[in-house]
Amino acid sequence: MTIVLVLALLLAACSDGNSADGDTPDTTIDPYPLDDELRLNDIQVLGSHNSYHVQPEDELFDVMAAVTSIATVLEYTHVPLDEQLSEQGIRQMEIDVYADPEGGLYHQRAAPELLGLDSATGPEELLEPGFKVLHYQDLDFLSTCLTLVECLRTVKQWSDANPLHVPIMITIEPKDDVIDIIEQFVDLTEPVEFTAALLDDLDAEIRSVFDEQDLITPDDVRGEFPTLEEAVTTEGWPTLGESRGKVLFTMTDTGEAKEAYLDGHPTLEGRVMFTDSGPGEPAGAFVRVDDPLGDGERITELVEQGFLVLTRTDADTAEARADDTTRREAALSSGAQFVSTDYPVPDDDLGNDYFVEIPGGVPARCNPLIAPPDCEPDDIENPEYLR
Repeated sequence: MTIVLVLALLLAACSDGNSADGDTPDTTIDPYPLDDELRLNDIQVLGSHNSYHVQPEDELFDVMAAVTSIATVLEYTHVPLDEQLSEQGIRQMEIDVYADPEGGLYHQRAAPELLGLDSATGPEELLEPGFKVLHYQDLDFLSTCLTLVECLRTVKQWSDANPLHVPIMITIEPKDDVIDIIEQFVDLTEPVEFTAALLDDLDAEIRSVFDEQDLITPDDVRGEFPTLEEAVTTEGWPTLGESRGKVLFTMTDTGEAKEAYLDGHPTLEGRVMFTDSGPGEPAGAFVRVDDPLGDGERITELVEQGFLVLTRTDADTAEARADDTTRREAALSSGAQFVSTDYPVPDDDLGNDYFVEIPGGVPARCNPLIAPPDCEPDDIENPEYLR
């Protein structure tokens, strides 16, 4: 049994006091006896897509709906990150980040300014330098946490209070595209392009919240192997006992930001995030495969080889509106360790009860494809040991 489990049990014993009949509680029970056998990739957990997202305010949303079809894909709202963790069993989150090294780039919002809305001027925290969290600049900018540091601190606080949770994966999407939505009506803010220096800053901002012992990094997983790919396909990922209470970061960009992040770090030496890199790549360890219907066989192959895979159970609100569970079931059965949704709970506005959960309503379960046959859901994460 790992040291953290022993300490957690001792703390629980101290806080509970003696039992009703005067006997001292038994602190010798190991809550997770398979923690030295099960590995990080032997699990399957529920994730949320654009985890920070809040639907645009009604006045702005109605205007967008009148001039572009993009509005329909924005019609969902997530609760704050700590509520997702505690109430919805979310164990994977996606956060979009925009670089703002000087501060204030996203403080004035063009679309609501055009409409004379109060949201044209954002909160003062947007004036500070650092990475900002939003979906589309000037249009879809409401978030439960406006800065990356704020988002991460929310997760860190929950994690510290629940040290026996399975690892939480936070997926970062660096965004610098110039979007052309309703450009005929309003000039949108031009984002700052992600450079190697800004990606260094991104790593540093993550490390400003999470200490080394809080993280599962590429260096931790690679160990003495020459590449990450060799490590995960031979020795494998850390055990659950080594991973509980920790966070790992992944980056979904597969273009220029990924190239810049890998430049000088071909197997992610010294880096915080795992890149979206598959077989044949030295940094290969984590892969995002959005479509479990068209790419189900690929997901299964990757999982069987040792990769971590993120997939989506729904996209652009389509499955939820149609109450179509086909993609959801394909994602859950694919073996992907992280299955992401916009709907961890039903949305009353859709007029149906579409939502996604891990079978059994638990935050995490034994991976249906590769977990050992003696694995049980309580071996992964038992709510009894969470606050």
